[in-house]
This record gives sequence, C-alpha cells and structure tokens, in this order.
Amino acid sequence: MPLLTILLVIIIVGVALWLINSFIPMASIIKSILNIVVVIVLIVWLLNVFGITSGLSSIHL
Repeated sequence: MPLLTILLVIIIVGVALWLINSFIPMASIIKSILNIVVVIVLIVWLLNVFGITSGLSSIHL
C-alpha cells in the first residue's frame, strides 16, 4: 500500500474524530472511549498494513 494512502487514511480519521469531538454533544467519558477505540483500531490497521501482525496468525490459544 502506498505511503500516501496510509497518510491520507490517518488524516481522514483524525479530521473525522476531531469533527465528532467538536460538534456532536456527548458525555466526556463517551468521547474518551470513542477516542481510545479509534486509536486502537488505527494502530491495529497500521500493524496489519506493515505486516507486523502476519506472524500472529500462527499463534493458537
């Protein structure tokens, strides 16, 4: 995946999260949970894109 695409996805997710946090009224705890979930999903996606999590598929619990 091209680096420009990855950068674009990060920017779009950041702007969307900023818009949600700024203009949609909700409790601060819900905003915090939303921010944490979005950041975790983005980190997992980035790890998958760079192939770091490919070795984890062989681990069975």
